[in-house]
Amino acid sequence: MSNFAPNSVLNAMIPLCFQIRKLIRRLPGIVIQWVPKPNPKVLEGCGVRGKVGELCRGCSHVLVVTDSTLYGLGFHQTIVDSLQEEHIDFSLFKEIDSEPDSDVVEQGRKAAKDSDCIVALGGGSVMDASKMIAASLRKPRRSVRSLMQKFLFARTLPLITIPTTAGTGAEHTVGAVVKDSKKGNKCATVVVGLNVKAVLLDSELTLKIPPKITAACGIDALSHGIEGCLADVKVSVEDVRKSEECVRLVFENLPEVMRNPDNLAARQAMGRAAFYGGNAINKQLAGYVHAFAHSIGACYHLSHGEAIALCLLPVLRYQKEACIKELARLAEVCGIRQQNEAIAAEQFLQALDRLISDCGIQRNGTILQRCDFQHLTRLIAADSINYSPKTTFSDKDILNVLESMIVTSD
Repeated sequence: MSNFAPNSVLNAMIPLCFQIRKLIRRLPGIVIQWVPKPNPKVLEGCGVRGKVGELCRGCSHVLVVTDSTLYGLGFHQTIVDSLQEEHIDFSLFKEIDSEPDSDVVEQGRKAAKDSDCIVALGGGSVMDASKMIAASLRKPRRSVRSLMQKFLFARTLPLITIPTTAGTGAEHTVGAVVKDSKKGNKCATVVVGLNVKAVLLDSELTLKIPPKITAACGIDALSHGIEGCLADVKVSVEDVRKSEECVRLVFENLPEVMRNPDNLAARQAMGRAAFYGGNAINKQLAGYVHAFAHSIGACYHLSHGEAIALCLLPVLRYQKEACIKELARLAEVCGIRQQNEAIAAEQFLQALDRLISDCGIQRNGTILQRCDFQHLTRLIAADSINYSPKTTFSDKDILNVLESMIVTSD
């Protein structure tokens, strides 16, 4: 009888997997530096979407992309009016849903056949679908599904993006997530050649967003800024400043938006924070907070913002010792001044804890089931190789963080 034990082979492979993970940890940060980033004109202010017609002067035909909910609210009308004032022909495509797939992108490509500019009005789903429409128009002989690879090389049609939430930063990030309509899985694509002509940050569009979504989007933007500051990627001083400014703006303005939803100045500041968070994704990538949130969100059907809120503090606490300097710097940025870096870092984490609680976001770690931990560990480890975090988590580290989420919720 053979003494061969499959489990022993598997256990022997775990350290090897960890070493490979450590070896390639910095690779995504190196690769992302070679991807050209959009450098859009940024317009800010209540009602600024009325500038679309002016920005589209010289265009022969514009495709306005949005979703049925925003269309029903009439948010597109100001854009349409501005195009009509400039005597610019346009079409309206409002078929985007919360999880756009390749079939919808194909429909959008057909609707945009004669367009020379795309205006995207909406949240992350509209933005991602619009990027793929704009890219697929440059590859008319290929199916949309065939374009949904890790990297899509295409100088896209010019885009004017108008986000209706202050969170994802998708209005100028080079990534796009679209579902494969046949296989049913989500495909993340980096659009190499994304041409975002202008970004319009219009605070008026966020006024009707429910408080729960406002809070979740704000915490998502905050996580982008924090993880940008903790990333092991060499970037310019200006890019670091933008990530820090993202964190400061959220700390100062999200609680105010939650208390006083009609405060347009605070909402405008949150829009800027989300934009800076998008810059962090483009230049510094995300980290383990997003790796955990993506996996947990998919497994337990949590929204991205809820998953981020659940994972943010436990992951940061686990990385604390390796990130003392960066966390202390963020404390200073947010007005917490201590001579001792360790104390400053701890006070920043405590302030973050209060912020999430004050925004009314539930962090229910009890939804996690220990029987899912091995599966989650594989998902988190696989997703983490897309980022360039300060430290590399072993499978045991990942399990420890998952366990801490349950314990702190008991």
